[in-house]
Amino acid sequence: MDCRRCSRLVAFLGQVRDQFPGYHCAPVPPFGDPAARLLVVGLAPGMHGANATGRPFTGDHAGIILYDTLYRFGFATCPESRAADDGLLLLDCRITNAVKCLPPQNKPSTGEVQTCNPYLAAELTGLPAGALVLALGTLAHAAVLRALGLKPAAFPFAHGAEHGITPGLRLLDSYHCSRYNTQTRRLTQPMFHAIFARTRALLS
Repeated sequence: MDCRRCSRLVAFLGQVRDQFPGYHCAPVPPFGDPAARLLVVGLAPGMHGANATGRPFTGDHAGIILYDTLYRFGFATCPESRAADDGLLLLDCRITNAVKCLPPQNKPSTGEVQTCNPYLAAELTGLPAGALVLALGTLAHAAVLRALGLKPAAFPFAHGAEHGITPGLRLLDSYHCSRYNTQTRRLTQPMFHAIFARTRALLS
């Protein structure tokens, strides 16, 4: 994908590209099965993860946890995502981010989230009936709702919360599997596994 609508992000990616010439340093497209019933939505590419590799959640701490969990629950062919060309496939699953470009300090502005929102809306529109969206964190949760024309206040975020947001589409919330959340044990491995066990149950 090619987008240069957020001037701050374009300038920041240029600075990062100068520092790391081999990095992707561009919008990171979704990854996975185009017809998947499960869409996992994160925040934004990580500096040395997706921004480096060009694949969501690949190359950083959060990705190690996410892909291992996807593999355990039958949504991936390998437990580790090392590079965009490593042969890993997602099964009935697709991964994207609320903001497709790396933001400074991993904090996109409200305007940047809104500018990127139509891309997420298009992804949600393409989901099949009976699909499930797994939002990793409050920003992803709010971005999903805005993309569907819904008010986030009507569907409060909480870890493990389930929302029937439209006919045939459910939203499931989880804390983001970031290093901060896992090191502080705000999100533990059993908690994250329970989210995916519930995901499997909802898709069955």
